[in-house]
Amino acid sequence: MNVLQAVVLGVVEGVTEFLPISSTGHLLISEHLMGLPTGGDAGDGLIGFTAVIQVGAILAAVVYFFRDIVALLAGFGGGLASAEKRQGPEWTFALAVAVGCIPIGIVGFVLRDVIKDIDKSLVTVAIGLIAFSGVLVYAERRGTQERPERTLTVIDGLFIGLAQCLALVPGVSRSGATISAGLLRGLDRVSATRLSFLLGIPALLAAGAYGLKDATTSGPGAPGVAATLVATVVSFVVAYAAIAFLLRFVTRHSIGAFVPYRLLLGAAVLIGVAVT
Repeated sequence: MNVLQAVVLGVVEGVTEFLPISSTGHLLISEHLMGLPTGGDAGDGLIGFTAVIQVGAILAAVVYFFRDIVALLAGFGGGLASAEKRQGPEWTFALAVAVGCIPIGIVGFVLRDVIKDIDKSLVTVAIGLIAFSGVLVYAERRGTQERPERTLTVIDGLFIGLAQCLALVPGVSRSGATISAGLLRGLDRVSATRLSFLLGIPALLAAGAYGLKDATTSGPGAPGVAATLVATVVSFVVAYAAIAFLLRFVTRHSIGAFVPYRLLLGAAVLIGVAVT
């Protein structure tokens, strides 16, 4: 992988990580279009590379939501130290986020070898893009959007955390799954989106740490340290702008607005696979 390819993949990751269009799917499509090897050990290296450059995007979320994260940690710590503070919404919110991070950690670890295999399949990406589009539309139509962030419960956190596990299938989209789950729990769109970002931080940091070894190995087709570092920095910068965009976008628009793009891309991938 050369520097230009690394920059392109960093931009793709930064743009798509927080939009409900599947960053993993877009990276796999981009890697195929650039002719990067996706089989054997080189394929494992690209999967590790994908996990690591997602850390750049997640660090952008850490910076963007730094005050919220500090408040979250303070609320959690305060609740541990004081029974009185455990009655407040800050403790409940922090606990909901903590509980919501557990499912994907367990499922991701148990199914790590299965995930490696499906992360190399363009057909799986296409099916995920097309099939999950219906969920986005259903969540927007079904969700009442009557509940603000302060009403979040531990059950909400667990439900949305379970939905996050669906994002292990490329093409589904982590943000799409978690925002949809939040809407189905009655949260307003902005609250569901903010929670989606916060839930993604621990999960993707852990995935990045796990994938670091594969991403930085040397050998034919391996991304290498330099390319991984460049792509991670680029994804950080681009993702910060993408977060700001999406938070403004969801105040006035449905996440269903991304469905036509998902359907067209999924169809294009299936056609491309069929003719090659």
